[in-house]
Amino acid sequence: MSTRPGNSIGTDEDWDLATSALENALKDNAMSYEINEGDGAFYGPKIDFKLKDALKRKWQCATIQCDFTLPERFDLTYVGADGEKHRPVMLHRVILGAIERFMGILIEHYGGAFPLWLSPVQAVLVTVTDRHIPYGETVCSQLLEAGIRVESDFRNEKLGYKIREAQTQKIPYMLVIGDKEMASGQVAPRERGGDNLGAMPVSSFIELVQDRCRRYL
Repeated sequence: MSTRPGNSIGTDEDWDLATSALENALKDNAMSYEINEGDGAFYGPKIDFKLKDALKRKWQCATIQCDFTLPERFDLTYVGADGEKHRPVMLHRVILGAIERFMGILIEHYGGAFPLWLSPVQAVLVTVTDRHIPYGETVCSQLLEAGIRVESDFRNEKLGYKIREAQTQKIPYMLVIGDKEMASGQVAPRERGGDNLGAMPVSSFIELVQDRCRRYL
């Protein structure tokens, strides 16, 4: 949390009120923080959220700032409970900061193994042989229609090779399509960590993915 610099504008009362409000917000949310004396913007105090990369370097991402300048410059007012006009304080809010910086830190934080809701590819279909491709295409279409981000690996390669490649890409779910799955009209999802969830209808897998995404897992 950065406090009032030497070249600030605004009254002492405004600064005290804004600084107290920001600090109380941090305390109310049980967030640990440090005071950065005199490093606020000239127009108001601010909270900077700094994230660490893989080398433990800190990068500023999200920020929230109080601004006394723009309301004054644009002559903004509101009518208070006393029926009189008052000057508001403007809040600047940035949730991510630079999107490239934020994504870079996310990639390092998760090591490429994004949570399901955030993964660019949520599931991959892997066929055992070419005769399983038609059923694989049917399953793929069902998943796409349900809004699941899915890719298919129907290449004429050894199954072990395709499984290892999917594991290397850290895709949350792998669905191997073979004789058993095709005959039963089901799928047998395997989680990224290696756990086999067993055979289930395609609709059940769709519900599983959608439920986990709703809960941001």
